[in-house]
Amino acid sequence: MNLDGIKFDVNGLVPAVIQDEKTGAVLMLAYMNRESLAKTVETGVTWFYSRSRNRLWQKGETSGHVQTVRNIYYDCDADSLLVKVEQTGAACHEGTFSCFSRKLGETKSEAAKLFDPEKVYGGSAAAILQELYQVITDRKANPKEGSYTNYLFTKGQDKILKKVGEEATETVIASKNNSKAEILYEMADLWYHCMVLLAYHGITPAELLAELQSRRK
Repeated sequence: MNLDGIKFDVNGLVPAVIQDEKTGAVLMLAYMNRESLAKTVETGVTWFYSRSRNRLWQKGETSGHVQTVRNIYYDCDADSLLVKVEQTGAACHEGTFSCFSRKLGETKSEAAKLFDPEKVYGGSAAAILQELYQVITDRKANPKEGSYTNYLFTKGQDKILKKVGEEATETVIASKNNSKAEILYEMADLWYHCMVLLAYHGITPAELLAELQSRRK
């Protein structure tokens, strides 16, 4: 790419729309200066310029949720960019795949309830886990009477750990029984309680998936 053809604004910045190449989901909007754009082209991962911190930053430099660049486009006026990427984990710091997960007029908790993983992830396993996690964290932030999830958070870490242990044991028994139906039922219970444990510690599914992905390298 000839960077001389890009029209940076008076502050030396150009807006960059980041899009997931696989799903077409718009992940985020950030700004690049000439140096961060050059580093993006050179390294093959996204680099941006932080207007609040006045410095360059690499997406995923601390979380591991890096964006591998597949293509970079610029519009007809050459004053904005479209960067198509392969997203690792979540693009949003709040743990959602896309930063654009809310409709105008909705509260954060309403957006969590209305989040549609089919549209954002294409119904992948990661999407289902993310949707469940959002429900769990919503219950944590907005307690609902009669909610089992709220009961676990109220009882605290020891209760959550006890349930993880119990469900793990029941999964083992289901496996020993060679019963597919039992395994699925008990494994679902185990995964749910593990997700509650993640939420208790403020760890997102995207961080867990990134850890799993890192072990493949």
